[in-house]
Amino acid sequence: MSRVRLEKMFAECERQGRPAFLPFMTAGLPDPDNSVEMFLAMESADGYEVGIPYSDPLMDGKTIQEAGRRSLGAGTTFAIGLEIVREVAEKSDKPVLVMTYANVVFQVGPERFASLVSDAKASGVIIADLPLEEAFEVKTAIEASGLGMVLFAAPTTDEDRLKKIGSADPVFVYAVAEMGVTGERERSGGRALGLAERLRAVTDRPLVFGIGISTPDQAKALAPYADGVIVGSALVRLVLEAETPKAASEALAAASEALARSLERPR
Repeated sequence: MSRVRLEKMFAECERQGRPAFLPFMTAGLPDPDNSVEMFLAMESADGYEVGIPYSDPLMDGKTIQEAGRRSLGAGTTFAIGLEIVREVAEKSDKPVLVMTYANVVFQVGPERFASLVSDAKASGVIIADLPLEEAFEVKTAIEASGLGMVLFAAPTTDEDRLKKIGSADPVFVYAVAEMGVTGERERSGGRALGLAERLRAVTDRPLVFGIGISTPDQAKALAPYADGVIVGSALVRLVLEAETPKAASEALAAASEALARSLERPR
């Protein structure tokens, strides 16, 4: 797998007149043995964001924090997380993004991290807490392994910084739809359109909105401005609340289908 898989995915979704649907799920949830099935249950996805559980996830709210705690408690390691990535990529034949934190990358070393992620057949990498100024060493290693690097932009990001993000040629820009940590929101803060317009003015890289997108209606509202939409906490919560892995996969299948339908072009 490689960055090219993501680029082809975006091109195909553009041809269909809709943004890509990229659900997030924590690797190792509800446990390592049943984790791959959670992703495959979301078969309406165009690709997947696989979160490697981490003990101090600064960007994540209580739902994904709890998911990481349970996953780590069930024995999920970095190596097991990457094996889940590999199986999801092979069994789904869709692009997979690895999401993690900077400490994990630097503990392993950027070059070895990139090599391991590439060997796991991922297509791209999201590092949630890596500032732009510190991203280039990691980005160089990731791109040398054929992977795509994702960079973040928020409504509070100024124009000069947006230009630097765009000129760095990320595989896509992760546009923060709602300020704060990850988690479900009852209503939108209304800043996504402005961010989209500012980013379109400085880059032609795909814009993928995430954080605070919980419902089909919220996803649909962003569809006209986005090349992709990420939904995480609302899906992770279904797994945390399910009594059995089977119940979790059934709930995920229904929820992801509703979210994917909300992004479709009207007939």
